[in-house]
Amino acid sequence: MQITTLGIDIAKSVFQLHGVDADGNVLLRKKVRRRALIDVLTELSPCLIGMEACATGHHWGREISALGHDVRLVPPAYVKPYVK
Repeated sequence: MQITTLGIDIAKSVFQLHGVDADGNVLLRKKVRRRALIDVLTELSPCLIGMEACATGHHWGREISALGHDVRLVPPAYVKPYVK
């Protein structure tokens, strides 16, 4: 199985990763420190990555796009329903 979609919850020091395959099966749930995020994402094959568009979201989007991933930034108003 291969991760096709990855969601990243950006926080101050620890990021939460949630990866699923094409069928929606959870393949990855991981806490990653800020400085280890790029190392973890270089190990993954290119996939769709979604994260909240915030002040640092744009920076991380550029960094992750440089690795070959397809990054989508979601407006904060649309993220709220996923919290529940």
